[in-house]
Amino acid sequence: MSKTCSPPFTITSGIVSLVAEIGQAVGSLSVFSAQAKALRLRRINRIRTIHGSLAIEGNTLSLEQITAILEGKRVIAPPREIQEARNAIKAYDLFGQWRPWRQEDLLTAHGIIMGGLLDAPGKFRAGGVGIMAGKEVIHLAPPADRVPPLVRDLLHWLKTTAEHPLIASSVFHYEFEFIHPFADGNGRMGRLWQTLILSRWNPLFAHVPVESLVHEHQQEYYAALNQSTGKADSAPFIEFMLKMILGALTPQVAPQVTPQVVRLLQVLIGEMSREEIQRALGLQDRKSFRARYLSPAVVEGLIEMTIPGKPNSRLQKYRLTETGLAWLEG
Repeated sequence: MSKTCSPPFTITSGIVSLVAEIGQAVGSLSVFSAQAKALRLRRINRIRTIHGSLAIEGNTLSLEQITAILEGKRVIAPPREIQEARNAIKAYDLFGQWRPWRQEDLLTAHGIIMGGLLDAPGKFRAGGVGIMAGKEVIHLAPPADRVPPLVRDLLHWLKTTAEHPLIASSVFHYEFEFIHPFADGNGRMGRLWQTLILSRWNPLFAHVPVESLVHEHQQEYYAALNQSTGKADSAPFIEFMLKMILGALTPQVAPQVTPQVVRLLQVLIGEMSREEIQRALGLQDRKSFRARYLSPAVVEGLIEMTIPGKPNSRLQKYRLTETGLAWLEG
């Protein structure tokens, strides 16, 4: 890709339709975010964003553990995974200071994302690298000596393009993954940078957990990357990301306290273990209980762990927070 050429992509009817739908959803969300719950929602969504982006890369920390790390509490987990979470928290806290078309800011962000995880964070790779889907190599990136000019041209295009930010951010994300400019951390950086580009268009996107939905559709994410590479046209990836953005926006218009969480709050008396809460709710499926009841209540700050540093402790119990009590009384 040269400075005089645009990255190859086709604006399909599906892309046009998705951009229009997202515009409508953003309008609804703008009204909702002005309400009193906006601060709490920003915190919840930031946790979901970080959890989703790290989980795509194989990080096993739970939503509860990332919440504890964000609150400065001690967590028992693999040191590398804790470092990844701390780095991501710092990067998402700082990214409003960065300009998406500046190479210096891109390298600074990578230095934060991969600090303590790579020998040379914040520097372009010196060797060959590929995109992995599990243990399968689905894309061999361009040679290392091509990385600086390719990144420079991509950033120049991003700065000067007249394309809608929803499209431009998705094109950038795909091209960034195609170039794969770093030895590691490219996926995290691509997703972070798309969020940065979108937040420059509308600040709401700094707190929309698109990464969480991408994690839920991880195989489709890799398939869209692969399909775009095979076609030499990023349209499949653009459509995929726009669907993820729309999906992440749509639930935000509705209240965040689901009927399942309401039921949990109503049965939680004093301090209760997971088994006691599950029994009080009459539920047998532990996985469903954790995903639909327990984790959302913890992440939204409505209940808290009595031993936050050890989420899986046999002695772990849960209790209502002041926010949870206020919600019940309100």
